[in-house]
Amino acid sequence: MIDLRSDTITKPTAAMRQAMATAEVGDDQFGEDPTVNLLQERVAELLGKEASLFFPTGVMANQTALRTLTRPGDHVVTSREPHLIFHETGASAANSGVQFTEVGARGTFTCDEFLAAYNEPGHIVHPPTTLMAIENTHNRAGGVIFPQEEVVHICDAARERCVWSYCDGARLWNAALASNRSFAELAAPFDLVSVAFSKGLGCPAGSMLAGRVDIVTRAKRYRRMFGGAMRQTGILAAACLHALDHHLEQLHNDHANARRIAEILAQSPRIEIDLSTVQTNIIIFELAPGAPDAATLVHKAQAAGVAFFDFGPRTVRLVTHRDINRADCEEAARRIVSIVAA
Repeated sequence: MIDLRSDTITKPTAAMRQAMATAEVGDDQFGEDPTVNLLQERVAELLGKEASLFFPTGVMANQTALRTLTRPGDHVVTSREPHLIFHETGASAANSGVQFTEVGARGTFTCDEFLAAYNEPGHIVHPPTTLMAIENTHNRAGGVIFPQEEVVHICDAARERCVWSYCDGARLWNAALASNRSFAELAAPFDLVSVAFSKGLGCPAGSMLAGRVDIVTRAKRYRRMFGGAMRQTGILAAACLHALDHHLEQLHNDHANARRIAEILAQSPRIEIDLSTVQTNIIIFELAPGAPDAATLVHKAQAAGVAFFDFGPRTVRLVTHRDINRADCEEAARRIVSIVAA
């Protein structure tokens, strides 16, 4: 099976497992796990922030960020179809009680679009906008990178209006390598930023929030409130440290493999794909009239040894990752083209 469902299906390498087995540990709730402390210091430095905090999952990191930076009834401006809304089972409403306005298109938006959606505080009817959230890279838009110049403009405008800025950077590693920018440069405009280790970097778990010390301190309370108080977490943190040392550069291969898949798919008249959107390791394409619908394609491809997800009635998503190689990707693309042509 060539599994292109997600980069979350990657498995720890033998070397990563060894690092986990030999990790020095302590009680993280007392701040006594040396491996967690080292990871938090290192990620804060990589992202150019004062402090960072370890989480078991990216959803918990996102939900903690929302709870830390908003109050129930507040208004949040974000891109269309963000993970915060589409992939967290309604947690944002249940945990933080916030209202969203989605703006822009294809995973990005402009400063003008943010300002048009912004609600001033003290309005008799409208909830106040207290947070602006950007997802970089954007999952449902096909792994597109948010233009950094626009990020700076939007965050500056938010700060002028006392609006917090948050980056859901689960795949910020991918965005940095693909755009040839440092992690710190991409994170700099935001008050709070997350990164994930359980996707392209191949760890079994782990996400981080990074920002000012006072914000991270508040976030620590909500992490515990959401059930994220763990003990000898160094076993997981060791995997993340290993990934930072050995797995980052491999993301270039994932990007090249995604591009190769897209190029093969684009040769089919029954597949509609915009190659300009294939910027990192995610490919999203539409099925043209005459091709089977997405659910049928997923079913037939599964039988042919290729796994992926449908993202709509005629929309499909593929994700490359470190556990598949170029030959796998080329073969998967050829099988998909063959199925839609039948």
